[in-house]
Amino acid sequence: MNIPVNHFKEGLQAGQTLFGLWLGLGETFSAEICAGAGFDWLLIDAEHGPNDLRSILSQLQAIAPYTSQPVVRPPQGDHVLIKQLLETGVQTLLIPMVDTAEQAAGLVEAMRYPPAGIRGVGSALARASRWGRVDDYAALANDQMCLLVQVETKIGYENLDAILAVEGVNGVFFGSADLAASYGFLGQSTHPEIVAAIEIGLKKVFAAGKSGGVLCSDKSLNQRYLAAGARFVAVGVDALLLAGATTELLRTYKTDSMILPVATSY
Repeated sequence: MNIPVNHFKEGLQAGQTLFGLWLGLGETFSAEICAGAGFDWLLIDAEHGPNDLRSILSQLQAIAPYTSQPVVRPPQGDHVLIKQLLETGVQTLLIPMVDTAEQAAGLVEAMRYPPAGIRGVGSALARASRWGRVDDYAALANDQMCLLVQVETKIGYENLDAILAVEGVNGVFFGSADLAASYGFLGQSTHPEIVAAIEIGLKKVFAAGKSGGVLCSDKSLNQRYLAAGARFVAVGVDALLLAGATTELLRTYKTDSMILPVATSY
């Protein structure tokens, strides 16, 4: 059996622009519904969404029959958790709160087998190798791994050049909400200074030959980010889409209903 190809990584390396959707509901049914829409990638969020290893596995299985490529965001860049996620078959990770080149280098090692890294060797027990049915899995796995690091603090942004110099970092995602808070603009993810900083950051990522990413549901703002070099762009969040649609539906029948605010950039 051949090793599964990481088409998300393949697309980035080919210079494609990949559009995705954030999955924060932690449910297989909703994940499969979203996969059927045909997004290039789906982000299973375990940092702010109610996900654990088993719920992530279930969503991977629900998404698998479709063309959408799964990306997983763990709650933190823990090496043991990374090992467990890779064993479930995850090939692309988005690690939050990466502030230094040293931290990024450690994450690269966590996603690779020795001698290039420190990933524990035990794939015969894992879905990643299809329980030993993938020929030469250990020899081929490193090439399919895709590491995206999330720069979302003032320290991380100031260290962006050093982070970009780390071999094995495939992409940098700019978390606008946390970045804004770090710069004193809590709750203002679309503040002009933050938008400008992200545009500069995306241009640096592109110039370094790597891929930049954002999460933003504002189309006009996304056009600016794409022009600055963004290559993987999440354009919505499942929970917010459901909240917005149900609120709007009720409003058509009860005009005095409370209207819930729906964020446009994160």
